[in-house]
Amino acid sequence: MKNILVPTDFSDNCDKAAKLAIKIATLFKSEIHFLHQLHTPVDWVKLDKEKESNYPDTLAAIGDAKSKLRALDMEAEHRGLKSRTFLQFVSDNQAIVEHSHDFHHDFIVTGSKGIQKEFLSKLLGSNAQKIIRNTRVPILVVKENEVIFPFKNIAFVSDFKEDISNAFKTVEEISKKCNSKIHLLNINTTTDFNSVEDGLEPIKDFIKHFPNLENYQMHVYSETNVESGIQKFEESIDVDLIVMYTHSRKGLSSMFSKSIAEDVTNHSKKPVMTVHL
Repeated sequence: MKNILVPTDFSDNCDKAAKLAIKIATLFKSEIHFLHQLHTPVDWVKLDKEKESNYPDTLAAIGDAKSKLRALDMEAEHRGLKSRTFLQFVSDNQAIVEHSHDFHHDFIVTGSKGIQKEFLSKLLGSNAQKIIRNTRVPILVVKENEVIFPFKNIAFVSDFKEDISNAFKTVEEISKKCNSKIHLLNINTTTDFNSVEDGLEPIKDFIKHFPNLENYQMHVYSETNVESGIQKFEESIDVDLIVMYTHSRKGLSSMFSKSIAEDVTNHSKKPVMTVHL
């Protein structure tokens, strides 16, 4: 985790995400970048300087955005971090993906209240698939609940039926830095017809690949769908972070499709991280 991107609209949850990102960057000694997108009535980049005064509201919004970005920049620098800020005159998910790719970010932290709120409604709503499928780095989304960091309890949700070792390595790295307990969660749905014992077997096989893993616990929940299983788990275990994986492979019957990962990210009040296989 060397270079963290923080897309923000300066809302409460995005501010919460920025503060979390600064803490994560401090722990991992990462560089951190703050990105704000601003929609303008004209192509601002190509607009003549003389004509900018014709758009006083836009000028005010630009000044306010630069001031808030600078405040985040100063907060990061106060922690001894290398920090950069970016102001884009677009409102487009693909621009976030391209920016992240261009600057080689290996982690993204942002905030959202869900699909009814404006900023990143595209990320977590109907256009979420585009971001999650096109971004190959972990994305951590901060929601309504208070963020506990360092994370004490991390839930890694999987059916453990395919090779997810690379995705788990990110979780293991975070866990070691935070001294967290990892909860390996397998959810039996109505299509699985597995007993609890059968549900534990793939988890036991999986952890054989991580012989040094010590602070963990295995769980099997039987629910009608993955989302309700995670919700029930959240009610019984006070987790600080939920982690799910995604992939671009088509035609898989895995319960970890893009739509399910999006639904969990949308509706959980806890921070959710998706990791691309």
